[in-house]
Parts: sequence; C-alpha cells; structure tokens
Amino acid sequence: MTPPQRQRRSPQEDPPPQPAQDGKEDERPNPERLYVVAGADGNRADLDLVTLIVASVEDPPHSATPEQAALLRLCAAPLSVAELSAYLSLPFGVVTVLLTDMLAAELVQARAPIVRKALPDRSLLEAVMHGLQRL
Repeated sequence: MTPPQRQRRSPQEDPPPQPAQDGKEDERPNPERLYVVAGADGNRADLDLVTLIVASVEDPPHSATPEQAALLRLCAAPLSVAELSAYLSLPFGVVTVLLTDMLAAELVQARAPIVRKALPDRSLLEAVMHGLQRL
C-alpha cells in the first residue's frame, strides 16, 4: 500500500485571508487589566486549588465588579477554585484575590474538599470478598 502524496502549494497562490481581529493585537491577557481586577493590595485568603466555593447570595450586589458577578453566577453550585479560574480564563492568583474580597463581604463561602480515607477498612473489604465468594 502506498501512502498518499502530499500536494504542495505553488508560490503563486495567495495565502488564505486572515479574519479581522476587531482591534485585538494579541490573545494573551493584559497584565495591567489583571492588576486592576485584583486590586493594589493583593491580600489573599488561604485557598487551595481544590477548595470548594459556593455563593451565599443569589444576586450580585450593585457594587460588584463584572468578575465578581460572574463568580457569583458560577458558584450557584459548589465549584473548585481551579474550575473557577479555568471558566473565567483568569490566573489562579487573580481569582484568589477576588474570592478573598468576596469572602470578607460574605458573598461566598469556602468549603474544604471532602477528604477520603487513604485505605478502606480491611474488615469491610473482607466481608465484601466473602459475600462475593458465596455467590
């Protein structure tokens, strides 16, 4: 069996037109915008990537920034800080600063993730094993 041959473009062909970028120069986040969103003080609560955040209020207050309002809408059901960071396309540090302000204003609650035991109880495993052997 012969592999398919690649077709080369001749140099006379024009490259495909690029879509208009609507004034956007780059897709990278603007660091100045992140500074404005996070604020100058940058205080942070002790939040982990897996800390669950849930909203305490249904509607965002009028004084909430757009990012805080988006966080409140997302946190109707518990979400981890890592998920919030990904959904908002904001760095983890910026999200933690936003959540720190929201925790201080009691707009959200932080919950520790559910920690499971490293190993299940041996007697339970033996009981399940004996039950399966009897079948």
